[in-house]
Amino acid sequence: MLENWLQPLPPAENPWPANTWGEAVTPYSGKASLKAKQVVLLGLDATVADALREALYPLAWPFSDLRLTDLGNVRKQQPEFVIPLIRELLDSQLFPILIGGKPDMVYAQFQSFLTLRDQVSLVVVDERVPLHPERKRATQDHYLNTILHNRRESLFHLGLIGPQAHFTDPDLFPWLAEQNFEYLRLGKARQDLPEVEPLLRDADLISFHLDALKRSEAPAQLNPSPSGFFLEEAAQLCRYAGMSDKLRSFGFYGIDTASKQRLAATAPVLAQLVWYLTEGYYQRKGDYPANNKGLTEYIVDLKGHDNKLVFWKSNKSGRWWLQVPAKTSRKLARHRLIPCSYEDYKMACQEEVPDRLLNAFKRFP
Repeated sequence: MLENWLQPLPPAENPWPANTWGEAVTPYSGKASLKAKQVVLLGLDATVADALREALYPLAWPFSDLRLTDLGNVRKQQPEFVIPLIRELLDSQLFPILIGGKPDMVYAQFQSFLTLRDQVSLVVVDERVPLHPERKRATQDHYLNTILHNRRESLFHLGLIGPQAHFTDPDLFPWLAEQNFEYLRLGKARQDLPEVEPLLRDADLISFHLDALKRSEAPAQLNPSPSGFFLEEAAQLCRYAGMSDKLRSFGFYGIDTASKQRLAATAPVLAQLVWYLTEGYYQRKGDYPANNKGLTEYIVDLKGHDNKLVFWKSNKSGRWWLQVPAKTSRKLARHRLIPCSYEDYKMACQEEVPDRLLNAFKRFP
């Protein structure tokens, strides 16, 4: 079935050493049996994906019982061609890691999810807010316009991590607040990375653009900049993302292939990001709260308010959620527990509810 979309990988010339990615990863051959709850690599840009494999396959593989299949590369770099492929992977309960591709492929990642779920939560890691001020005039640099203009009713939440003020139209930040969307500018995100984790944990899909890193960290960027995340910080974000049971796909975008030298220098960076994303996936605890089993309830009374705040803590991972105090419709039920942190709980105990959580309540009618 998948062969219609895929370009198979050539066989390895020599066997890989034990305990490396090259040894552990199964190349998709058309006969492989893909099982649910399995990670798959998919190259949207063959040049980027092949460079990644050269850097990734020699790395250590400590994920003993994790199955990962490399599907190879897509035959065409067109959203309408890729959408049914990603949809097929999601329908099979696979976790696709999408490699390379133009930023407009984010729309393919988003659109493919809509057959599974309506009301999607999307998180974008980028140095810019990829919207045009007029919002309907989408270009390649304003790749979110297509989603916001064409599928706004299906976008439950948008989170932006890493935008920098000097790259962003000042009118966009108030508009994002009006939409009850969430953004963490670069400085605030770097100041306390663990506080970024709840936003990543709330995502169904994550789009990670290498422009979010410093140019010195990843030179093969479409929009290089001297400011951004360090590699170690970006790897931590990827690990947080992988640990979320709610996350269904992750895409790496914004990689320039014009210079072989810059791409060769960037491929090991991308390989480390994929490595830590996979480590996070391997460490999933299965505590995405479909129900309250395995969670401990904490109730906070707020003076002068009729509603109590109900927090839940996972007994497996120690992570926290805040329950939406109002009734939610069936289609929003899976969003009713908002990821938060222990610091959020402590603030609530001091009669202070973080603005981030108050804005989250406004998303529910």
